[in-house]
Amino acid sequence: MASTDKGNTTETGAIAIVVPDYAAVHPAWLRMEDQIQWYDGKSLDSHFWYRWLKIAQVALAVLIPVMSLLPADLAKWATALSGTVIALLEAVQQMNQYSTLWVTYRATAERLKHEKYLFLSAAGPYRGLQEPERLIQLAERVEEHVSTEHANWFNETQRIAKTENKG
Repeated sequence: MASTDKGNTTETGAIAIVVPDYAAVHPAWLRMEDQIQWYDGKSLDSHFWYRWLKIAQVALAVLIPVMSLLPADLAKWATALSGTVIALLEAVQQMNQYSTLWVTYRATAERLKHEKYLFLSAAGPYRGLQEPERLIQLAERVEEHVSTEHANWFNETQRIAKTENKG
């Protein structure tokens, strides 16, 4: 790295990362860190809700044959209610697209982390650039990743809305 700064140290799992002082306070770096945290958090949330909804659906579906062993009137209501709740849970999953968001947000978070390590290593598109140019390159590339993800989200949302309106 071209700087003689001691830098800031942050922990990432078992790896200590030294961030040069000139970068640690720069808006490009702060934006990247903010976006990594946001996408990582949203990925975890979407993953949680997707898994929870699917586990609940499977649990209810597995219980339907057991419910059929209940007295006739109770079995009828229990199986009908289970089927209704399964359909409702699937509708929530489809409307909120937790599965798709989980994968999309995770992919964007990982692309941003990849960008972070390229920047810190002065590798790839950052090779041979001085500090100011590296930071400008970082800002442009982070915004490109975020904008691409947002455009994909918007296009997918529009596609789903059109499909639902036709149905």
